Amino acid sequence: MKKYSLYVGLIALLISQNACREEYLNPSAASEQQVINSPDGLIALCNGLQSRYTSGRLGAIYNYVAASGLATREFRVLNAGNVDEIALESGLANVTNANSIVRQLWTSCLIVNSNADIILANADKVAEAGTRSGIVAYAAIFKAMSLGTLAQFFEQAPVKSAENAPFVGRNELLKQAVAQLEAAATEVNANPVSAKFNLAIVPGIDIPNTIQALIARYSLFAGDYDKAIAAAGRVDLTKRSFFSFDDNTRNPIFETAFSNRNVIEPTNINLGLPALLAPNPADKRVAVYVRSNPSATLNLGTGFATANNSPLPVYLPGEMMLIRAEAYARKNDLANAVTELNRVLTKTTDAWGLGASLPAYSGPQTAEAILTEIYRNRAIELAYSGFRLEDARRFGRSGPSVTGERNRNFMPYPRTERDNNINTPPDPAV
Repeated sequence: MKKYSLYVGLIALLISQNACREEYLNPSAASEQQVINSPDGLIALCNGLQSRYTSGRLGAIYNYVAASGLATREFRVLNAGNVDEIALESGLANVTNANSIVRQLWTSCLIVNSNADIILANADKVAEAGTRSGIVAYAAIFKAMSLGTLAQFFEQAPVKSAENAPFVGRNELLKQAVAQLEAAATEVNANPVSAKFNLAIVPGIDIPNTIQALIARYSLFAGDYDKAIAAAGRVDLTKRSFFSFDDNTRNPIFETAFSNRNVIEPTNINLGLPALLAPNPADKRVAVYVRSNPSATLNLGTGFATANNSPLPVYLPGEMMLIRAEAYARKNDLANAVTELNRVLTKTTDAWGLGASLPAYSGPQTAEAILTEIYRNRAIELAYSGFRLEDARRFGRSGPSVTGERNRNFMPYPRTERDNNINTPPDPAV
């Protein structure tokens, strides 16, 4: 990986490492050193992390939602002119290292990770403890999401930005993400986030709860079940944490896909699940995520992408319950696994208005059967969240194949990385 320059859309006028030489410097603009030595500059950089991670086709969110959904038949392509989406829908060798969705997913995560490192490296320059803890926690959240997202789609990735950066395995990426979050939790517990930081940052992300939710998520993916159970249990499920959007900074799923019938949409009302895993017809979550009778001009998808300004959850209450259910099941504590699963099945609503309103689980009391039901509920409760590919691998669902529940295991490394980093590993076969 080339060392990515400081790139934050919201403060492009403050920093321009590549475009400027000394004779062209704007005397009214802040220098890089002024920005990273200033609490206000570091907070502006924090705001830029969210902008870069979420924005449109270039941000991570659309690209990981599309890549995961198309690789697992959650989505279908509406227009054959979208050649990179078509390649992901076809899967297998059709996904090459020239695929723009794979490249944008990779690049966005690496840039956000690199910029988060710049913020973390300079946070000690902020004297006020509560403002410093807000800056550290916010940067840690986006660093962790970047590393965690890379781990969901690639076998390996760099942890740090550098010329010819070394790659590490995905489990190491997840461990690094969790370690960063745990350090941030310690900082926030010691020094609650200041009003100054909260007033200056883009609203939406509940820092203490998001830290614990992400520790739970990435600990589960890494196989650390005790840590996942504990962290998920510390999340206040009555609180919402979300990415904020408006008519200028738009919800990327709505803007790119669900506002039209030109790119992608849910495969069907069963969210692309095979017949044996199809949602119960009485499941009230289905009506939240799909239109049952869409017109010719309306995308089948709804969920949390119904307008430019629709907030996107960073995590859902049901995710925390299902993390605990899965972790208990994998520890062979089936009684607690079913207890947590039933919290999801019988939930009538939550902080996001999402509830299945179904009877409690009555299937076989075996780990295999309970885990299958957990997988089904993750696919429904967390639709369009970008987890389906990670889940399909972890739960050993069929594939990768033309007819299986997934058409790849991992994505190839983008050509831009291979051309600039001699340490880029061989691409996975599928």
